[in-house]
Amino acid sequence: MTQSSFLRFLRALGAALILGVAGSTAGAACYADYKAKQDNPLKLHYGVIELPDAACASPEAAGPVVADRIAREGWTLLNVLGIFDDQGLAERKASAGEFFLRY
Repeated sequence: MTQSSFLRFLRALGAALILGVAGSTAGAACYADYKAKQDNPLKLHYGVIELPDAACASPEAAGPVVADRIAREGWTLLNVLGIFDDQGLAERKASAGEFFLRY
């Protein structure tokens, strides 16, 4: 192997490593907390849900995903409160109770 081909190899390897590290952070888990209701009789709940990457951009992007999942059990989404990562899970677990990562 010549010196120039070895340098090209090292550059390609370095680029691949950089892309690999950047890609691994892009796949980090994303969650939303939300409020929902059922009618007749009125029931309310606060929940936490894991989202696909495409829905992590904003509460507005998460809304349709959350609404679809909770609707399967008769819940109507009131609002998505926020989007967060793994570090926000522990502090919300007690408040969400049975609706913590249920959907």
